[in-house]
Amino acid sequence: MNSRLSIAAVSAVSLVALLGGTTVATAQESDPAPKSCDGVRLTGELPAPAPGQAVSGQITIGADCKPERVSVQHGPASARSARTATAAGSATTSATAAGHQLRGWNEMYDCCNIRMTGLYTASSWDTANGRITTGATTATQEWNREPWDAGWSLTSQNAKDDCVTDCAEVNSEAHADFAYKGVFDPTGDWYDNTHHSYVQLKADGTASCRFDVELRHTFVGWNWRYGCE
Repeated sequence: MNSRLSIAAVSAVSLVALLGGTTVATAQESDPAPKSCDGVRLTGELPAPAPGQAVSGQITIGADCKPERVSVQHGPASARSARTATAAGSATTSATAAGHQLRGWNEMYDCCNIRMTGLYTASSWDTANGRITTGATTATQEWNREPWDAGWSLTSQNAKDDCVTDCAEVNSEAHADFAYKGVFDPTGDWYDNTHHSYVQLKADGTASCRFDVELRHTFVGWNWRYGCE
């Protein structure tokens, strides 16, 4: 967030970004060049990469409050993504030594490249005879605090798996809601980031990742980063 940007210049905006599909945005602008956008939701879906590989996407809020999509990136699994999901994966390490593993990240950054909020998942599953013998996903959350006991805070979180043993597939979901109260808004009523992560684990060892983030208010230049490995 940039202190030079005034939260008083608010436009009523509704937008949805779909990776792999069409980007759609509608807006009624009180300012022809708004700096603050209201009611933003972004969505992305990714196929899980091969072991040792990572796939990721990024969407930035542009000057007209429309999403600016960066092409989906493929490459080797990064130390950064592995580090951010380490805590989530620690609970399932012993169960994944001979099975399949998948880590995901769903993060919101401000225009100064500071990570504000993040939701991370670590999945593990074992397969035999065309079934998932055991499978589960663990979720963790991280958020940015300010030095004077202010900033972002986690207000709610939950996660669930629809099946954990002898499954045709496992569908897991995790949710986290974050609120902000600090130098950019002392009331605590302006900012709210809600992250959603969905993982589908399959008996053939493949998987898919889907992510959503809902932002009560956002500034131009904020960017959403997500991926799995």
